[in-house]
Amino acid sequence: MPGSSETFVKRIAVVAGSLAFLFTAVACGAQQTQKQNSPKAASAANPSGGGGDVNATMKNVNYHLTDKIIVHIISLNGKLTPKPDQMVVFDDRQSFGIDVDSASVTLNTTSLTNDLNDYVFAKPDAPLKKLVATIEGDQLTVKGLLVSKGGIPFSTTGTLAVTPEGMIRVHTTKVEALHLPVKGLMDMLGLDTSKLVDTNKVEGVSVDKNDLILDPQVLLPPPQLRGRLTSIKIENGQIALAFAAKEEKGSQQPLTNTCGARNYLQFQGGTVRFGKLTMDQTDLVLLDMQPADPFDFAMDHYKEQLVAGFSKMTQQGGLCVHMPDYGKIDRHAAHHGS
Repeated sequence: MPGSSETFVKRIAVVAGSLAFLFTAVACGAQQTQKQNSPKAASAANPSGGGGDVNATMKNVNYHLTDKIIVHIISLNGKLTPKPDQMVVFDDRQSFGIDVDSASVTLNTTSLTNDLNDYVFAKPDAPLKKLVATIEGDQLTVKGLLVSKGGIPFSTTGTLAVTPEGMIRVHTTKVEALHLPVKGLMDMLGLDTSKLVDTNKVEGVSVDKNDLILDPQVLLPPPQLRGRLTSIKIENGQIALAFAAKEEKGSQQPLTNTCGARNYLQFQGGTVRFGKLTMDQTDLVLLDMQPADPFDFAMDHYKEQLVAGFSKMTQQGGLCVHMPDYGKIDRHAAHHGS
């Protein structure tokens, strides 16, 4: 092998040090929730214009965080929580977060790859580029280039688990750099990740021997999903995550569907603004016109879906909005109808 053994060991340290950044992206999890307040209490606390929390239930939705980063929400129950003294605004994805009481979501490797390249490591000076995530059995493999060290090709493989404290444990099983195995040599030299990774430079990351312990936090584009991670596993070729509220007390029961929807997003209470309309004491259901497959919903393009669909008002003054899947919209017709 060219170069001295000292140079090779230094390369090992470089690759191992990059693991903290790489596997933080895998977390794809959620921050712990802030204390939950009812819509009435939130409005009273913010009389100067805050819209209060909006109860939310979602079922079988492909939720577009961006055009290329999509999470599949199998089910979600919780609240849309606006920033202090503000309201939930559909045209501003950063105006609110989603505080979870319970949720089951999945992320496929295409969306994870796009998230790594377009969001997590999108900055020009990011240490990793051209990342590709794949799943092999029950392990996640991420390959790419360590551009900060001259574009060295690397590959890491690991398993995912949740600690009793609700943290994510990433157990590294294989590391390769320059297409050569690295982890075996680390073991032979008596080196582990705790001796190679300076976790003081990586927020929310600590080390337990060769395992990384991650504090769940949102590394996906907003709106931020906030909750306590209870399960993370690889299932049917995807990363499956389950969330619960930080505290069981005060958890909101799923909303009763009033529009006969199978795949939908439902909102009640508080205030929601969409387009030029503001809905107080919100009673709104966005439902799938083509329920044979998941509801393909894109917050950045919800107006196109509104224009291509139709609405009905309920006897109680609520609104049932029937929408086509975003991926099936006739773009020409939607444009001329707006």
